[in-house]
Amino acid sequence: MDIRHIIKKPVVTEKATIMKEKNNKYTFVVDKGANKFQIKHAIEALFNVKVKSVHTSNYAGKSRRVGMHGGSGLGYKSDWKKAIVKLGEGQEIQLTDEV
Repeated sequence: MDIRHIIKKPVVTEKATIMKEKNNKYTFVVDKGANKFQIKHAIEALFNVKVKSVHTSNYAGKSRRVGMHGGSGLGYKSDWKKAIVKLGEGQEIQLTDEV
């Protein structure tokens, strides 16, 4: 699997920002099929940093109402996977909207 396809985008929320500032942990949406070793290798290669640990969580997609008026009107959001990456001391990633 190509490392550019493993890391999809950073998660930029209030909680993720606090974790980054206090604990040097960064949160990313990653490919559902990627394992912790692949995620660690991709982060180290893309951002030139040393990864200390990786924690992952799988999330089920939610159902959503779509369309207007009558009909079934149900759609689904995709399943997704989140990775929380802890960096070594003195390491930092400059996050932008695109990875």
